[in-house]
Amino acid sequence: MSRAEPRGRASPVDPRLLRYAAGARRHLLVAAGIGVATTLLVLVQAFAVTELVVRPFAGQTGSAALRGPLLLLAVVVACRAGLAVAGEVAAHRAAATVKSELRRGLLAHVVALGPSWLGRQRAGELATLVTRGTDALDGYFARYLPALVTAALVPAAVVAVVSTQNPLSGLIVAATLPLVPVFAVLVGMATRARTARQWHTLAALGGHFLDVVEGLPTLVVFRRAKAQAATIREVSDSHRRATMSTLRLAFLSSAVLELVATLSVALVAVSIGLRLLGGGLDLRTGLVVLVLTPEAYWPLRQVGAHFHDSVEGLAAAREVFAVLDTPLSPGGARPARPAPDLRRTTIRLQGVQVRYDRAKAALGPVEASIAPGELVGLVGPSGSGKSTLLAVLLGFLAPTAGRVVLETPDGPVDLAEVDPDDWRAQIAWVPQQPWLAPASLAENLRLARAQASDDELVEALTQAGAGPLLARLPDGLGTVLGERGAGLSAGERQRVALARAFLRRAPLVLLDEASAHLDEGTESVVAAAVRGLAGRHTVVVVAHRPALLQGVDRLVVLSAADPAAARTGAVRGERAEPAPGGGPDRGAAA
Repeated sequence: MSRAEPRGRASPVDPRLLRYAAGARRHLLVAAGIGVATTLLVLVQAFAVTELVVRPFAGQTGSAALRGPLLLLAVVVACRAGLAVAGEVAAHRAAATVKSELRRGLLAHVVALGPSWLGRQRAGELATLVTRGTDALDGYFARYLPALVTAALVPAAVVAVVSTQNPLSGLIVAATLPLVPVFAVLVGMATRARTARQWHTLAALGGHFLDVVEGLPTLVVFRRAKAQAATIREVSDSHRRATMSTLRLAFLSSAVLELVATLSVALVAVSIGLRLLGGGLDLRTGLVVLVLTPEAYWPLRQVGAHFHDSVEGLAAAREVFAVLDTPLSPGGARPARPAPDLRRTTIRLQGVQVRYDRAKAALGPVEASIAPGELVGLVGPSGSGKSTLLAVLLGFLAPTAGRVVLETPDGPVDLAEVDPDDWRAQIAWVPQQPWLAPASLAENLRLARAQASDDELVEALTQAGAGPLLARLPDGLGTVLGERGAGLSAGERQRVALARAFLRRAPLVLLDEASAHLDEGTESVVAAAVRGLAGRHTVVVVAHRPALLQGVDRLVVLSAADPAAARTGAVRGERAEPAPGGGPDRGAAA
């Protein structure tokens, strides 16, 4: 994932949060309403307390004289308590809504980016981001954002009222009030950097731990498990030190803000006291100013105290936005037309090239065509771009140069203009490492076609050479598989994935090293099934071993040494030979 943090994003309310999460906008409006009501109640409370103190000094000691201010104070206190509870409830509900929206958006965008992008990320860091990262937004919505809204309203109202009561005190408050945010900003600059380091350490810890758990069987075989335990201990200790450093800074910053606010209130108190003694100020005015002055600094102190609750959440949110801002392939980035029927469409690769960076081309340029019903073999050494070419055909990668043209009876269509979901609905794909859900074998197969009967499931498994597997499993189709097919060998997982592809009955079937983990006997069965698909389906096979390449209609050869040497040949009914000269065979069938 990108770690680049855009400059100028240090605002307390990231506009991308409002753009990606409608719940954040609603919560901001609710917090503003509560802030306005709280501001009015603070002012009313100050005058009610003042009347309760001043009236006895003025000789009004009867219950009738004090009943009005006392009832008003009780109502104000009850209303402030009710607003506080309502604010907490609204904040936690908003946090839950925003986290849900961000998680759904993040997962949907990751799916849209496709496995080509996902393969370049660390799964553990993404998992930490979706879980612990978005959970860190609780502090931001429940404490920091309400405090921020209150801090924007209460101090201004208090300064205005104090200035009407006593201009000198209002001037002192207005002059000292900025000291609190200035010190908060100075402390926040150091806090942001430390919290960002803490978050990155946590993400690295989560990613490394997940990698170790996934590779634990291999580590045990090679006796490297204890060494990884030491590495996890080291990363965990680094995270502990970063967390404790951030907490120390949080406690120290709170103390600094409290000191600044206390000294500022003391200046006003000394001024009021001297003028009361000199007779230049009446008791009622002096008490109103003294009661209101601490209320001007209190919201700012709360913002400083809760700033640390928000930093981790905003740091994680920036990582979420970095993923959400990753552009999709052109087809998924704008309104697109429905995909043409692949049963009547010829796929032409016209100078298709993919580069992940300027130094090295991952693929091409490739010139080739795939006619409906053909069995096409895709060969080349490791690193020549075979899997990358399949990602282009799937619409997960947009070509850096060239284009994929779909020759339909109604005319040519650029793949970049086609709705990617509609396009992929006509494709069955078996990757090198197929994914199996922690569910029953039948449920895994029905991911391809939900309405398939048990007999159809058995037939697909038999086609994929998985008949012995079905006989071995204790509950047959009802046997529950572990995470990613745990309990099955690599070859058995591959056969289940192949059965799923056969069951899908898609017009276009893409097989990426489908026989890599199979023995020769099973491979011959699968090869026969793949050849049986051709004619009724268009099949593109990536293979290093010859069994799946026997009888292909077209052979596309990619070269790692010279990526420009992508050559095609076409001899229907026998294995195609690469054409000389590094270009497409002029005798190739369309």
